[in-house]
Amino acid sequence: MIPLPPYAATLGLRRDGETFVMPFDPGLIGAPERLHGGSIAGFLEVAAIVALRERLGAGVAIKPVNVTVDYLRVGLMRDTFAAVEITRAGRRVANLRATAWQDGRDRPIATATINALLERPAEPPSPPPPANR
Repeated sequence: MIPLPPYAATLGLRRDGETFVMPFDPGLIGAPERLHGGSIAGFLEVAAIVALRERLGAGVAIKPVNVTVDYLRVGLMRDTFAAVEITRAGRRVANLRATAWQDGRDRPIATATINALLERPAEPPSPPPPANR
């Protein structure tokens, strides 16, 4: 596992195996008795990027192109969990889906679809073919 990025520390994120955990903190409250949507969206994005970084390794630059969050239920004042599915990790683009839940994985509070641009290190040029004699 790679270390979590600094924004993850701001949210208090941690890992529990393949599951990401955002512990409840009063600083995450938006409307009374509800998690702020930005904290849920940030949680899903960080979880997705960390999962992709682990899959690709540190040599690949990951640049999110778009993040679409669907809020499905109210985020309550309790711990939130997330899992990431990497649907495709090609040479230049990756597609991911992250799901957040609180009461059970079958009752998600939000999902995110994330597309990211990948910048891989340049490959060394191939040696020229042997000359015909």
